Amino acid sequence: MEKQYYTYILTNAADRVLYVGFTSDLKGRVYQHKTKAVPGFTSRYNVEKLVYYETFDDVWAAIEREKQLKAGSRDDKVQLVRGMNPAWADLYETL
Repeated sequence: MEKQYYTYILTNAADRVLYVGFTSDLKGRVYQHKTKAVPGFTSRYNVEKLVYYETFDDVWAAIEREKQLKAGSRDDKVQLVRGMNPAWADLYETL
């Protein structure tokens, strides 16, 4: 089985803060955010709810997509989330 890579969007409980990231272990990485295992932006702003992700077979495609999402507007990110997850539910348990 080939390795997979993920670009993802997290938010806080109020759905106000958006964070875009990239990983090869989506469940493990989101768990780190939820437990605040790594100090930084997500732990400071309680960003731990997975609301969007994309899967890639190519690491460079995933990295490029992360850069594209980070460069996009907040509205662009909100529209992506609404398209995949209209209720803004935490997708972590579905992984």
